[in-house]
Order: sequence, then structure tokens, then C-alpha cells
Amino acid sequence: MKDTAPIKQHLIDPEICIRCYTCEMTCPIDAIEHDDDNVVVDPDVCDGCMACIPVCPTGSIDEWRVVETPYTLEQQYGWDELPEQEDIVLDAAPGADEALDGAMAALLAEAHAGAGGKPKAPVTAAKPSINLYNLGKPAVAKVIGNHRLTDDPDHDVRHVILDFGAQPMPVLEGQSVGIIPPGEDADGNPHLPRLYSVSSPRDGERSNYNFVSLTVKRDVHEGGGGVCSNYLCDLELGDEVRVTGPFGGTFLMPDDRDAPLLMICTGTGSAPMRAFTMRRQRTGRGAGRMTMFFGARTPDALPYFGPLKKVPADLLEQHLVYSRTEAKEYVQDRMRAEAERVAELLQDARTHVYVCGLKGMEEGVEAAFTSIAESIGEPWGALRDRMRDEGRYHVETY
Repeated sequence: MKDTAPIKQHLIDPEICIRCYTCEMTCPIDAIEHDDDNVVVDPDVCDGCMACIPVCPTGSIDEWRVVETPYTLEQQYGWDELPEQEDIVLDAAPGADEALDGAMAALLAEAHAGAGGKPKAPVTAAKPSINLYNLGKPAVAKVIGNHRLTDDPDHDVRHVILDFGAQPMPVLEGQSVGIIPPGEDADGNPHLPRLYSVSSPRDGERSNYNFVSLTVKRDVHEGGGGVCSNYLCDLELGDEVRVTGPFGGTFLMPDDRDAPLLMICTGTGSAPMRAFTMRRQRTGRGAGRMTMFFGARTPDALPYFGPLKKVPADLLEQHLVYSRTEAKEYVQDRMRAEAERVAELLQDARTHVYVCGLKGMEEGVEAAFTSIAESIGEPWGALRDRMRDEGRYHVETY
């Protein structure tokens, strides 16, 4: 006879986790902790309150295993990937587990409303390298470029180029790296890394050089925020930067040049889109056209405005929109205006959708997709979930 019944244990997927530690800072009972390599959940403390689920930007926090004996912290710290679910029969009262599943499903549906659930990488995407450099052993890169991208004084956005020299940094388009700012926080602890999407393709900012670029916006708000972003914006040539990562295993581009890409972004959310575009420019266009809806306050506040004008129209169809001009247009407004084009892409089983930018954009983009999908007789929720399950729908907002 068993001493204890099987339980559902909350775990974190180390392959997807980007080590932003937001879940740890959010957990109200300190059940989540980390070392240099992994973020883990203490089974003796976690009460399944689900407070950490909505704040996770990747879905890596949304992992569960039915176990007879919980995985220890020591075991979790040693994982490179999650263990498979063992064949265990729940010996619980009738309906008890179904009730737990129902409550959990409701919470998860709310948490992942924009992304449609747990993300998946494109089937043809290259296998990403994850967490090669950590808090204890970061890579050290040298700054070889820091260029201002915008003319708007309230939107200082920088293109920062880091040289990793002989240190391998096999980062793919759509992945992120962590930057460790110097100094300590208000409690006297060293600053934790902050995550930044890479804006260069896998073969480097300069082809076949180990240069990685980031798109960084200065934080001009009062109150002490933006420590890492402002640190990056103020870097000078020759400065050294401590870097962790790479991170992210799902927001990746397909290695299929015939796959159309529909990219929707605002502000620094353009970073991965730039990387995607440069990858296609260097590897050949194929039949897969790229379509981008890119929003900013004004042309002066739109990163890469000048370089975008040089991208051939037969490679990248551009819809640049501005919310603080006389036209006052948002990306979702232009999506509706181009509903026929968006619908055509949604109906193509090869299309991959990428949404990146401020979290506030999700609601408007979802509404636009809903109305466009309905116009072609497709319930958006079902279509979005199908695309997500096929690794063709990706959301990364912050």
C-alpha cells in the first residue's frame, strides 16, 4: 500500500526559460529560487497559487508532472531538459483531479490569452543553444559600436554592437541574451541580468564575425528604473560587458526560405524582426515574402527608419504607422486596412506570425486578428491555437 498519493508537481522548463527571474520575484511565498544555471520550484513550499504563471514571458513556468515522489531541488538544478512524464495512475477521489485540471486550465487560459498557450518553435528552426554563459561564468564582450537610431529626444533608442572575440556565442535570430549591469540594487545585492532580444542574424552583425547587436531604449522615467538599459545606452567604445545566455527556444524563424513571415512590432520589438530580415537578405529570398507592421509615435521615434527604406520591397513589405501624427494610426488599424493581405497570409499553411513589443499592443492586435479571421470564416481562437501548436504563432511582449 502506498504511503502517499501521486501529486502534481510544478516545474520550470530549462530549455525555454530565459532566466529573467520575474517568477521568483513574483512568487508570494518564496517557492522559486535560482543558481547560476537554472530556476527551480521548491516542492516543499509551492502551494500551486499560480501567481507566477501570468508574468512568465516564455511559458517555461507552465510545466507540471504527476509524480509519486517530488523531484528535489538538487535534481532540478542539474537538468538541461525536463524529464518525461512517468506512467503514473492518479488514485484520487472521483472528480478531484478533473476539478484541479479545470481550475488550472482557466488560470492558464487567462495567463496566455495573447499567445494562445504554450509556444512551440517552428518545425524547421535550427536547434538553439541555451544558457552557455551564466551568472557565475558570464561571457565578456567588448563594445565596438553604440549608435543612436532615433531623433526623438524622448525616445533615445540605441544600436549596441558587442564583440565576443574568441568566445562562442551561437545565438539564433529571435533569441535573447542577458546583460549584467554593474553595481548593486537597493538591498545591496548584485544586479540580476536583464534580457534583450538580439537584432543581428546568426552569422553576426557583420557577416562571419562574432558581433552581436542589441536594440536598447533609454528609460527616461523617474524612480530609478531602467538601470540596465541606461547602462547600455551610455556604454563607450572599448567598454566591457558581462553577458549571459543565449536564451529562448521558441521565438525562432523557420529555416525554410519559402515560408512567409508576418511580423508585427512596436519600438524595440523590432530587434528580432531586423534579425529575421537580415537572415533572409543573406541567405536568399526564396518564395517566402516578409510582411511587417511596425508602429511608433512618429518617424523620428521609429528605430531603423533609415535602413528600412533600403530593404527591397520584393523581400519586405513594410507598413510603418505612427500614433502621434495627424493620421494617428496603430499597427492594428493598419492590419484592418490591409485585411485582405493579412487574411491571405493567415490562410497560407506555411505562414509564421511574430508579435513583439510592449504588452499593451496585444489586445489591439488580437482584436484585429479576430475580425480578419472572422471575415474568412475562421474563428480566431481556433486558428491561432492551431498555428501555435504547429510552431507558427509566436508572441513576445514585455
